[in-house]
Amino acid sequence: MVFSMWGSKKDSQNGSDDAPPPDDRPSSRREYNRREPDERSRLLPPLSRPPNSDGYLDPDDPAVSPYNLWSVRFFRFFTVLFLIVTFLWWVLLLVSIFVSPPGMHSRGSGFFDFSYTCLAIGNLLVAVLFFSSPAKAMRVTTAVIAVLLLIDMIIILAVPRIRVEEGWVGIASVVWAAVIASWCVLTDRVVAWGKKEEEERLTGRPETRRTLKEWLAVLTATIISIVFIFIVMLMTATLGIRANDTSLEMYGERIFVDGNKYQVHLACVGNVSSTHGKRNPTIILEAGEAPSEYDFEHWAYSSYKNGTISRYCYWDRPGYAWSDSAPSPHSAGMSADALSEALARSGEEGPWILVSAGIGSITSRIFSSRHLRDVVGIMLVDPMHEDLLHRIASPGRGFKLWAWGVISPLGIERLGGVLFKGRTREDRVYGRSAYQGGKYIKAQLQENLVADSLTKNEVVLARTIQSSNTPLVIVSSGIKCQTDNEWERKQKDLTSLTDKLLSWDVVDKAPHQVWNTLDGRTIMEKRLGLLVKAAGEIQLPM
Repeated sequence: MVFSMWGSKKDSQNGSDDAPPPDDRPSSRREYNRREPDERSRLLPPLSRPPNSDGYLDPDDPAVSPYNLWSVRFFRFFTVLFLIVTFLWWVLLLVSIFVSPPGMHSRGSGFFDFSYTCLAIGNLLVAVLFFSSPAKAMRVTTAVIAVLLLIDMIIILAVPRIRVEEGWVGIASVVWAAVIASWCVLTDRVVAWGKKEEEERLTGRPETRRTLKEWLAVLTATIISIVFIFIVMLMTATLGIRANDTSLEMYGERIFVDGNKYQVHLACVGNVSSTHGKRNPTIILEAGEAPSEYDFEHWAYSSYKNGTISRYCYWDRPGYAWSDSAPSPHSAGMSADALSEALARSGEEGPWILVSAGIGSITSRIFSSRHLRDVVGIMLVDPMHEDLLHRIASPGRGFKLWAWGVISPLGIERLGGVLFKGRTREDRVYGRSAYQGGKYIKAQLQENLVADSLTKNEVVLARTIQSSNTPLVIVSSGIKCQTDNEWERKQKDLTSLTDKLLSWDVVDKAPHQVWNTLDGRTIMEKRLGLLVKAAGEIQLPM
């Protein structure tokens, strides 16, 4: 017995016929080793010892993954690639808010295209972070986002004014956002298919259970997508309001300026007249912190109807009311040049009397210094002094304006005004709600960025070359002068802007918008008449 066992072992070691040779393997295993592996190859050889008695892998095995399929890897690669491309576009749009790259100037606010790109990045991030946890809820919510973006795209393309304001940058951004949303739906569907295929191949059945981690991933992704739906719904409603506002008729015309990069709104009331062979001056209105049409132009119309003046023109600085946004950066001197070009293209000629208020007085003073022969009078209503420009140039104010601009496409205040306060198109375009518009916010941001640098240098230079014999009238706010000693000192300093100061009035109980009080309007009209009379002494012949 012992000998037999020893002999068997020895025979085995000597390669007797009782044991197969080492290279003698079943044909199925030889075929398995020779066959080029692909995504359908089993992970274990047929004769290898399987982890389960039925020959399938455990569902929790890491090898059970949709990443085994090249199609799933393909979609993941391009999803990451699209995320990188979209991020670079996002950075470019962010920079263009502050400095417009060549060919990328938006005549609108520029905040809508930025918001669409943020939405595209959000969808791609959700797709990448929760790539291996596909869910029907994700596909449904993302499909809703894609449909809403398609509606936005139709609105932008169908409404001529919005299409012009958004330009190719805005159109490309909304189209890209819609394509990305559709891509995310397709990607989630492919991953779900790949997950099912691999589970059937490697475990014998599709897995219907989810781990706690997977449930949390699906819940988080779905909540984020629902938030995105509400965001797009608000943006769509805001676009609808913008489309409705474009039907509001305007008085005057839009005129291309700055090499036809954008248009500004200019309107004139009254006819050109003359007295004793001399052309009567045309009043040029320059509003302050709000569009001219809101209330500043109203008192000028009353003066026209009363016969105090025979003709006046008003315009909207870039970004205000019906005017387009200008490329960034944009200073007060650039606004003065835009006004000069608009007047020239519309055939308007001097002499001019400049009437301005608040921050608009900076633009008027620069305009005056660049048209010394044509400007025959200056009237400043509670004007901003160049030494106080730092008040509107603070970094904190700039950041708030930028943040407010970024969320302006949601139109929360505008929608609330329509639903609960009865705000009209007039309110939103040039009235009490004009400050909520993206163009207005961008104009304020542009003023903030260069107020204490480029704009200040321009107005300081303008003061040095201002003609000393130009008649000057200043009307100041009593409330501002009483509550702000520095403002009062600077108002007094502006009285020495020329050597021909006709009057300086501080209107008691009048706010910064002096014309909002009866006393303010009365004094302003009276002083304007005095200015017209004084300007007649230096009129240019027709």
